[in-house]
Amino acid sequence: MGRRRVKTPGAPLAQRDGVDAVRLRLPADPGGAWATVRDHLAERYAGAIGVDRVDAMLAEGGFVGADGRPVAGGEPYAAGRYLWFHREFPPEEPVPFEVGIVHRDERIVVADKPHFLATTPRGRHVTETALARLRRELGLPLLQPAHRLDRLTAGLALFVVRPEDRGAYQTLFRDRRVHKEYEAVAPYDPGLALPVTVRSRIVKERGVVAAYEVPGGEPNSESRIELLERRGGLARYRLVPHTGRTHQLRVHMNGLGVPILNDPVYPVVREDGPEDYARPLQLLARALEFPDPATGEPRRFESRLRLDGLDG
Repeated sequence: MGRRRVKTPGAPLAQRDGVDAVRLRLPADPGGAWATVRDHLAERYAGAIGVDRVDAMLAEGGFVGADGRPVAGGEPYAAGRYLWFHREFPPEEPVPFEVGIVHRDERIVVADKPHFLATTPRGRHVTETALARLRRELGLPLLQPAHRLDRLTAGLALFVVRPEDRGAYQTLFRDRRVHKEYEAVAPYDPGLALPVTVRSRIVKERGVVAAYEVPGGEPNSESRIELLERRGGLARYRLVPHTGRTHQLRVHMNGLGVPILNDPVYPVVREDGPEDYARPLQLLARALEFPDPATGEPRRFESRLRLDGLDG
C-alpha cells in the first residue's frame, strides 16, 4: 500500500489586502539544531527581516498554528508543524489604471489588466497586483489566476473563481488549447516580408533580465507575425504565439529588427528608474479563445483596451 497523503490544513488567517497569509511547514531537524520554534524562525528569517523583528512578531502573536492560536517562541520544535503569518508589505506605488472586467460568471473572471500591473504577487509587487485588486474589489477571496501575463503587457488575463475549477483551466494553457492573439506597435520595415512564422530557441537565465535566442539551436518557441496597419515609420502588428516562452513575442520582434515600441529590455536593457506611465510597452493581449472545460462551449473574449503608440 502507498503512503497515505496528509491533507494540508486550511489557512486560519484571513487575507490581508487581498493577499494570502504565508504558510510554512517546519522541516525535519536531524541534527537537533532547533530546540524551540523561535530558534528555527530566527535562523530562517534573520536575513530577510532580522532576528529582532522575528522576536517582535512572536511577542505580538504574528505567527499562528493550524488552530489560529498565536505560537509562543519558547514552544518545543516539532517537525512537520504548519505555521502561518502575514508578510509586512513595504509601501507600493499605486498603478494609476483600473482593472477592467470583460466577463464574469460563477466559474471565471476575464479581466483587462493594465500596463505596469503585475498579475500575481511576486517580488516587490504584492498588493499592487491584478489578483489582489480583484479579490478586494469583487469580494472573491478564493480567486486564482489560470495563467500569468507579464507586468508590462496589458490585456486579457483569465482568473478562476472556485479552487476546484482551477486545474481544468490551467490544463488548457498547459496543453496549448488556448488560442491567444496579441497586438503590438513597432517600427515599420519595408524590407520585412510578412506574414512570417518565427521559430527559434529562446533561453532565459535566472537572475538575468533579458532572454536571448540561440542561433542554430533546437527551436522551443514559435510565433506568427502579421502586419495590420502602417502609419509612417510605425506599424501595428498581430502576434500569435504558439508557445509560451518568457518574453517570447518581445524577443521575436526584436530578432526581426522591429522591437516593440517602449520596450525597456529589447534591444537594450534600460537602467531601473521610476515608472514612466506615459510610455507603456506597446504590447496588448487582444484575444483569448478556448473550449470551456466545464461546458465544452467555445469561448472567445476580446480586450476593450487599445494601444496608443500610433496616435503620437
